[in-house]
Amino acid sequence: MADIAIGVDIGGTNIRAALVSVQGEILSKLSERTPTDPLLALERVIAMARSLDTPEVLGIGVGIPGRVDVDRREILSGGILNLSGLDFVKRLETVLQKPIVIENDCSMALIAEMRIGGAKGYQNVAMLTIGTGIGGAVAHAGRIYHGHKAAGQLGHICVSQDGPPCPCGRRGCVETFSSGTALRRHIAESGLSVTTIREIFNMAAEGNDTAVRVLRQWATPLRAALDNIAATMDPEIILLGGGLGCDAARALADLPPSAPWFCPAILPAKLSDDAGVIGAGLSIFGADALPRRKRVVMVNGVPASGKSRLAKALSLRTGWPVLSLDGIKNPFLQHIGSVDRDFNRTLGKASYQAIWSFIAEAPTGATFIVDAWFGFQPKAQLESYLNAAQIGHVAELWCKVPGSVAGARYASRLKDRLPGHPGAEYVPELVALAERAEPMGCGAVMTVDQTEEPDMAAIMAWLSKIFEGES
Repeated sequence: MADIAIGVDIGGTNIRAALVSVQGEILSKLSERTPTDPLLALERVIAMARSLDTPEVLGIGVGIPGRVDVDRREILSGGILNLSGLDFVKRLETVLQKPIVIENDCSMALIAEMRIGGAKGYQNVAMLTIGTGIGGAVAHAGRIYHGHKAAGQLGHICVSQDGPPCPCGRRGCVETFSSGTALRRHIAESGLSVTTIREIFNMAAEGNDTAVRVLRQWATPLRAALDNIAATMDPEIILLGGGLGCDAARALADLPPSAPWFCPAILPAKLSDDAGVIGAGLSIFGADALPRRKRVVMVNGVPASGKSRLAKALSLRTGWPVLSLDGIKNPFLQHIGSVDRDFNRTLGKASYQAIWSFIAEAPTGATFIVDAWFGFQPKAQLESYLNAAQIGHVAELWCKVPGSVAGARYASRLKDRLPGHPGAEYVPELVALAERAEPMGCGAVMTVDQTEEPDMAAIMAWLSKIFEGES
């Protein structure tokens, strides 16, 4: 398996993208301004991912600024940049031809912080990323907690029902008081001629009452939100990340908890602005990323090698559906009648494409048995179909028979074959084909001697190992 992924973090101000190793190391990084138009933002993500992509890249993780249904891979809503109206994942997978994982941007950052950053070693963590807006994420028992769909929207904890309007539709969310956007508003309303939080801290340290008031206007609502998080979730620690996370932690140092019951450690995140892209990359390697992907058992072999019988036996044991070339092609031959060999081959190609189109539309987590002589099409074509259908695991059962056996079996079944299939003249060609044919090798391969009764227990044990731990 490749050990490189692309992580993309879509922020309200910047889109960051990076090549990320399985250890969380950034190998290459890009940053560009975030377009205000959602479609332009999508195109920017595609362009950045393309520029970083290599054959070794396993997949692309994207941190989304908004609510995400991780299981359905859908964007439910957004705030400053709303991507919910776009067919985001399908567009990326179609263009980039790589698996895509999407998650809320703060959840991506928390993945990184728990793996290699400020929350390493902790199992129950809440995190807020403070930047243009405020993102939130929660981890329970070491994994991101999603609730029904999109838990962890901590930036939308209400701290004042009479506060400023929020993009979520309510008033007084902590994001409207304690984000970077809100800080700029506090500074502008104060009349101070400064542009950075560092200047505010310096002025406050020198005793400037206006600067002290700005910091309190910014941090006090955040303290209230953190107290509510502590009361409802009881995390071991609360991390403050994003571009202003360290500054927020510093401002909160002068604002102790209002109640002694609710005082978990509040720490600045360690990975700064890189947390989002690192976590997005790591999501490709994580426990939640690929196990839900589709799986295929390719029952492969030349005609008359016993493929169909083996596929049916496997389906009876597992309940996995069988898709076969003949199963799609034969109904057309029944209606069309006799056709020449070239037309039959064209119909086979169309049936082959139909199989993979069907699998591509199936939900994640599905497993299929495909019964076909895969060698009639180039390996590159098969690999293209596997990528487009988002197949996470491929297991190939190679049905091996001597050429003489394949030829004899084919000849004995001629009377039962529909018009359009090659006749007796094909037998010598099949004998030669069986002697030189090989597996496709797009995944793990098990050779099954089809001159004997297949050992289904051994086949099932092998498949369990290949698909280890997955249902």
